[in-house]
Amino acid sequence: MGKKIKEIDAFIQKSAEFAQPILIHLRKLVHDYCPEVEEKIKWGMPHFEYKSETLCYMSAFKKHCAFGFYKAPLMKDPVLMNEAKAETAMGHLGRISSLKDLPSDSKMTSWIKEAMALTDKGVKLPLRKKTDTTSIEIPEAFQKALQKNRTAKANFEKMPPSHKREYIGWITEAKTEPTREKRISTSIEWLSENKSRNWKYEKKQR
Repeated sequence: MGKKIKEIDAFIQKSAEFAQPILIHLRKLVHDYCPEVEEKIKWGMPHFEYKSETLCYMSAFKKHCAFGFYKAPLMKDPVLMNEAKAETAMGHLGRISSLKDLPSDSKMTSWIKEAMALTDKGVKLPLRKKTDTTSIEIPEAFQKALQKNRTAKANFEKMPPSHKREYIGWITEAKTEPTREKRISTSIEWLSENKSRNWKYEKKQR
C-alpha cells in the first residue's frame, strides 16, 4: 500500500486555505486508485511515483492549484495532450481554485489508470530535442516582464546560458501573440520559483 509522507502533509498545511481541500482530494484519488504509489517532494512540489517513475504531481500557488501527469503528452485525452503540448501552465487541468474546477472523479481515475498502464507497458517519453546553442537575443516583451519581477530576473540572470536559451527559444518559437504572452507569463512564474524551462523533465538529483 502507498505510504503518505509527512513532507506532503506539511506542504498541504502550509498551503492557502482554499487549496487544502483540493490537494487533499487529489492526493486521496491517487492513493485510492494507485495503491503502490510512493510520495516524494521534488523541486518543492508533491510528486507521486509508480514503479519508480513519476506518475503525476500537484502544487499550490497564491490563488490556484495545479495538477499534471508526467506522461500527459502520450495520453489519449485531447485536453491533456493539448495542454502538455502547449505547456502554457504548470499543470494539465488549468487553474484550479476550488473543487468545482476539477474534472469528475471518474475522469480523474481513468486518467490515473491510463498513466499507470503506460508505466506498466514501459512506455517512455521521447527524448527532448537539444536547444540551439547559438546566441539568442532576449525578446523585448520578456525583458520588460523580467524587469517587473525582481526574483524572476535575479534567478534568470544566475542561470547557465543553456537554461536561458531554453526559455528564450520557447518564447520566440510561439506562433501567435496570445501564445507568446502565455509563455512569458508562465516563464516568469517558473523563474520566480527558480525552475528551469524543462524542470518537469529533469531527473531527480541524487
